[in-house]
Amino acid sequence: MFSCRILLLFLLLCILGIDVAISTSAKIGKGYHLISIEKAPNGGLVGLLQVKQKNNIYGPDILLLQLYVKHETGTRLRVHITDAKKQRWEVPYNLLPREKPPAVKQTSGISLKNSYTPKAKEYVGSELIFTYTTDPFTFSVKRKSNGQTLFDSRSEESDPYGDLVFKDQYLEISTKLPNDASLYGLGENTQPHGIKLYPNDPYTLYTTDISAINLNADLYGSHPVYMDLRNVNGEASAHAVLLLNSNGMDVFYRGNSLTYKVIGGVLDFTFFSGPTPLSVVDQYTAFIGRPAAMPYWAFGFHQCRWGYHNLSIVEDVVESYRKAKIPLDVIWNDDDHMDGHKDFTLNPTNYPRPKLLAFLDKIHARGMKYIVIIDPGIGVDKSYGVYQRGLANDVFIKYEGKPYLAQVWPGALNFPDYLNPKTVEWWGDEIRRFHELVPVDGLWIDMNEASNFCTGLCTLPEGRICPNGTGPGWICCLDCKNVTATKWDDPPYKINASGIQAPVGYKTIATSAYHYNGVLEYDAHSVYGFSQSVATHKALQGLQGKRPFILSRSTFVGSGHYTAHWTGDNQGTWKDLKYSISTMLNFGIFGVPMVGSDICGFYPAPTEELCNRWIELGAFYPFSRDHANYYSPRQELYQWKSVAISARNALGMRYKLLPYLYTLNYEAHTTGAPIARPLFFTFTNETRSYGLSTQFLLGSSLMVSPVLTKGKSEVKVLFPPGSWYNIFDMTQVIVSKESHFLTLDAPLHVINVHLYQNAIIPMQQGGLISKEARMTPFTLIVTFPLGATSGEAKGNLFLDEDELPEMKLGNGYSTYVDLYATVSKGMVKVWSDVQENKFALEKGWIIEKVTVLGLKGTRGALEINIDGNPVDDISKVEFSATEHKYPDKLEEGNDKMRGVMVDIKGLELPVGKKFAISWKMGIKA
Repeated sequence: MFSCRILLLFLLLCILGIDVAISTSAKIGKGYHLISIEKAPNGGLVGLLQVKQKNNIYGPDILLLQLYVKHETGTRLRVHITDAKKQRWEVPYNLLPREKPPAVKQTSGISLKNSYTPKAKEYVGSELIFTYTTDPFTFSVKRKSNGQTLFDSRSEESDPYGDLVFKDQYLEISTKLPNDASLYGLGENTQPHGIKLYPNDPYTLYTTDISAINLNADLYGSHPVYMDLRNVNGEASAHAVLLLNSNGMDVFYRGNSLTYKVIGGVLDFTFFSGPTPLSVVDQYTAFIGRPAAMPYWAFGFHQCRWGYHNLSIVEDVVESYRKAKIPLDVIWNDDDHMDGHKDFTLNPTNYPRPKLLAFLDKIHARGMKYIVIIDPGIGVDKSYGVYQRGLANDVFIKYEGKPYLAQVWPGALNFPDYLNPKTVEWWGDEIRRFHELVPVDGLWIDMNEASNFCTGLCTLPEGRICPNGTGPGWICCLDCKNVTATKWDDPPYKINASGIQAPVGYKTIATSAYHYNGVLEYDAHSVYGFSQSVATHKALQGLQGKRPFILSRSTFVGSGHYTAHWTGDNQGTWKDLKYSISTMLNFGIFGVPMVGSDICGFYPAPTEELCNRWIELGAFYPFSRDHANYYSPRQELYQWKSVAISARNALGMRYKLLPYLYTLNYEAHTTGAPIARPLFFTFTNETRSYGLSTQFLLGSSLMVSPVLTKGKSEVKVLFPPGSWYNIFDMTQVIVSKESHFLTLDAPLHVINVHLYQNAIIPMQQGGLISKEARMTPFTLIVTFPLGATSGEAKGNLFLDEDELPEMKLGNGYSTYVDLYATVSKGMVKVWSDVQENKFALEKGWIIEKVTVLGLKGTRGALEINIDGNPVDDISKVEFSATEHKYPDKLEEGNDKMRGVMVDIKGLELPVGKKFAISWKMGIKA
């Protein structure tokens, strides 16, 4: 803490305009005083805050603030603080729809008389309580059920942070935290310590094009939300805190406190009460937008490479996958298909349109899809129609009245302003035109942080070609000068941009450039990719009435409502393999469940062993794609015989699990539930799972435990209490009485995937393309605790016409099946309940097999009912049992329970009809 003498010195230096770096422990000012508060017409609270002691550190204080507090739902509380007299930048309400607080003009005339003594006050909702003090103004948020404090902005003398600070370009607020709280979120970054936030690691949020190999640095997306998981006396509860602000920020997490330092905007907090991790994400995505519905084929395997120089190579890749019998649904082009790297063009020599259309006809007939990349920057070229139409419609971001000039792959370019409604229309028209040229099945939007190979204010060079076609394409060749004259280009507080306190305009759009209606890039920077995603989604949704598929590199709060995400430019290293799990799990919390990393690494060349292990893991990413750099050797999965074996094994299982993954997609779309989840989402009271970043769940029950270390042929796996069945060999079972680690065999072509007890998952027979796999008969896998004499299991199945824009029931093109099973008093029963059965019946889907795991006995007569009517002829039905076994190294000891796997084959149960199967077992109750 500063002494008064040091504080005066800082004030003097700031008055003199001398730049001063404040340490993270500096206390600035004395906070604010609540001078009035009243009920708003909508039931919220509106108050006025007056600064207690002015200072000029990081600029003058805003003297009068408006406070707005409202319980927006029973589980969601909003606390909004802004300038009481002047409108400030906020994330646009048309971009992220939400309730608007009262206009500032309604409160600016309120009397400044002190209405309260400094005594705590409360504003009580269904689940949360907002408590405040008046002098200095502080607030806390408590859980009503147990009084637990979730957020507390008080500053004690001994704390390394101060009270509320609110300046034009510097906002600061802090909260106390219990030492044993586990925090997750605050991305996008690559976290070397795993999924849990790590005290004193830097957390900077500012969308930046630096590769994902940079640890603890601001990467492509900005998600200022964290989940807080606490376990008190064995009872866990979770909540989340969102600061909806798109300006650059540093977040300092110290273990027992957290401080936000933001360089603009407003303080717009939303608290989500939980109390389970799953309910937190449900509440969060209800607010920011439910995750986008994905087409079925998106859950197939994808192949891409920057460097498919011509169409012949792409054709060869597709055929090579087919010959190798490795599943492949989607083939991608990076910018190789473009003419001079320009969006919405085709290279007439390397990708001639007639041959490309013939190729697409061929793969579309098989059920395969084709996706290409587009970057936001539009090349400056008088002969380029896209550019000319953009100029005519005045769609570009401006600097001093002219389109801001930057450089990316096409060379000199301008950036479309997606905050401008005219730009959204123009962008949609360009996508329509391109789709008429090439009927692509989805779009990949990249470089949208926005990335710029130059910095500052640039002009086209005279007397030389830029770029000249030699050397790396990312070297700036424009004539540029730094822009530091304005406070927007050189703010008083320096966030830790790029991990090196880089200027906020470094290698991006100058932050004093402006968007539609004069909005500064300084404010709107981190929503650029988000706004492009919204515009792209709108455009694709208008084409042929199909469900859009968009992959975006840059994301913001709400991006998951429109796009999938991949984790950017990673390396082919064992560390990057491990990091991919934490980033994937974080994006599930962020409401972007369709996520994955470049399998085998973007660059440099992976080893054969690493690529084996990566496809074993990557086959279970929600979004599964192999992608490589232009300068890396070819790394398609058939390039090595050993990798091809691992690919056929792991992707073979993925394609059998496609109905399960697609049902998780529906669950994500309707409730926000992540497809890939940390173990604590299911085993919330198991504290050993809180920091676990080497395993994950698909849905609530399927646990993936990959090998992440070079040269290892075994893997250490945490098994929470219960029975776990090996999905590749369902006779194998692990029984865990309490959470503990076991070391399992994992030779080169093996990944350990286990299904938990009390679950029912739908599977099919797999195939090389999802379209084919989708029409094969179903198997239901039912799991009970090993040797159980009583128990119940549940699952579900969602089916629809997957390319329709909406993913919902009630449209005549979808079916939802609830699946149940019980074992009780010696009787086993498996049955279904069907909603909207017409679609499934028209498709002719049948259940051919039911496998029940963990039973104690096998004998008894079988009864089958369909829609309540008994099936008399069951002569084709085969009933068999196999004894469960433990992995070899776990066979020792005499206390192992015994059980059997029962297979019932030869069934012909229509998925669209309710069925019931039951049989009497030799089981004593």
